[in-house]
Amino acid sequence: MKKVLTYYLKPYYGRMTLGFFIKFLGTVMDLFLPWILAYIIDSVIPLGDRGMIYFYGLVMVVCSIGAFAMNVIANRMASAVSRDATRTIRHDLYARIMHLSAAQTDEVTKPSLISRLTTDTYNINNMLGRVQRLGVRAPILTIGGILITLTLDPVLTLILIATLPFIVYITVHISKVSIPLYLRVQDASDKLVRLVREDAAGIRVIKALSKTDVERARFDEVSREVIQTEKKASGMMARVGPLTGLILNSAQVAVIVAGAARVAMGQCEVGRILAFMTYFTIILNAVVNISKMFVVFSRAAASADRVMAIIDMPVEMRALPQAQTRACEEAPAIAFDHVTFRYGKSGEATLTDIDFTLERGQTLGILGDTGSGKSTLIRLLMRFYDPDEGTVRLFGQDVRTMDNETLRARFGVTFQSDTLFEDSIAENIRLGRPFTDEEVMQAARDAQAYSFVVGDKQGFASALNVRGNNLSGGQKQRVMIARALCGHPDILILDDSSSALDYRTDAKLRAALREHYEKTTKVLVAQRISSVAHADLILVLSGGRILARGTHEELLASCELYQELYASQMGGLAQ
Repeated sequence: MKKVLTYYLKPYYGRMTLGFFIKFLGTVMDLFLPWILAYIIDSVIPLGDRGMIYFYGLVMVVCSIGAFAMNVIANRMASAVSRDATRTIRHDLYARIMHLSAAQTDEVTKPSLISRLTTDTYNINNMLGRVQRLGVRAPILTIGGILITLTLDPVLTLILIATLPFIVYITVHISKVSIPLYLRVQDASDKLVRLVREDAAGIRVIKALSKTDVERARFDEVSREVIQTEKKASGMMARVGPLTGLILNSAQVAVIVAGAARVAMGQCEVGRILAFMTYFTIILNAVVNISKMFVVFSRAAASADRVMAIIDMPVEMRALPQAQTRACEEAPAIAFDHVTFRYGKSGEATLTDIDFTLERGQTLGILGDTGSGKSTLIRLLMRFYDPDEGTVRLFGQDVRTMDNETLRARFGVTFQSDTLFEDSIAENIRLGRPFTDEEVMQAARDAQAYSFVVGDKQGFASALNVRGNNLSGGQKQRVMIARALCGHPDILILDDSSSALDYRTDAKLRAALREHYEKTTKVLVAQRISSVAHADLILVLSGGRILARGTHEELLASCELYQELYASQMGGLAQ
């Protein structure tokens, strides 16, 4: 929370000061109204001077209008400051999320990042607005009301002052207890977001397997956890209002009894008692508002800690100083030098002693069973993770010495679980890069997407639904492959991206790659042997290790697993 108040609000200190001053003037005008009324009752009415009564009545009207106008202006300024500051916080958080390393994203989890970017920033925005509106008005009403009541009747004011230490203790103590509880609320909300995200993405599978009741039970369990933690935190903060109200109402009863006695003894006037009770009501409402502000502040403090935890995360995957390795176009395009990697830096290695080279323009095929490390190898090549041992080189240069933007600009990639956006087909292929319409159309032709785009979809300007749900599986893959091909990248990675293509389309795609992308180094992760049979080098992975390597013919002759795969896919024609 300290960083929010001292860093993100600093550019708005001037506007906030002006807003506070306007709010101060409006609040002071509000405070004068009961005092003027008491003066009219006790001093003006007994004189019988109607002109004076009308004059002070006009003063009350002016104060009322001035208080209203100034409070409206100050509130609008407060809303603008909270809006602009929250926008800056949200943009910084989004930018930091975009630059988190894959390991950091795995640690925090995507649902938690979504929750911090939405719910937590909303809580901060709510707090900033509330503090500027009530953070000035309520204390001024409280302190100013007490000071004015001292001028009306010091004895009765002492009764009011005696209650303040109890109210301060209750508010501060409960707020300190509530902040950790609200952290638990946000963690529980993260679980709920994660479950909803998973169920929304897999709704068809859930319905197809008649697992709606199972998922509903899971949702009920997580939802119940959110409710219980929210109930506990809110229940704790809900004690502030009733306790402070009880104390102040008890004090008000004491004031009424003491005031009546003082009027009966002639030690106080009726107008002063009336004004005192008005001020007491004002102070009571102000203290209640302050207690509500502590509720908002406690929730926002927990949210601010979560947001700043992401923004202040150390930057990983920085480019290391270049030592002996620099880019050299004559060097192998890709080189893995005895690379070992494990997720989480503990447990069993996902990849062990991976060692191979691939020349520029060659094609690498990667085969292996599920969990053999095929996709992990791709992530190391693009430096989403750094290896625990060994070195990954691109054109002779250690990828750790390359700026991430420079490194990844050399790749065209389609991942195993890739995403299409709610935009036109052309923009899904271009993806914000400076490619011409002709380059986009050529990439679509090479990816075998052109025919259905200009036919079934009426052109590249046609819009896609969220995640491309108005396309078939094969059409999605072809659009994503076109995205990877656009601009003729130095290295093309297709991570199991042709699984939904029929054999004929797959063959046409491979022919287009051979014809138009001969200078592009290609890495093909596939389940079909037919997709990689033409590759210059094929790696067969098993258990995170290279079980065998070679060309299609060499592996048919020497690798038993490759022979089994070939026989199962080609109908027993391995011989």
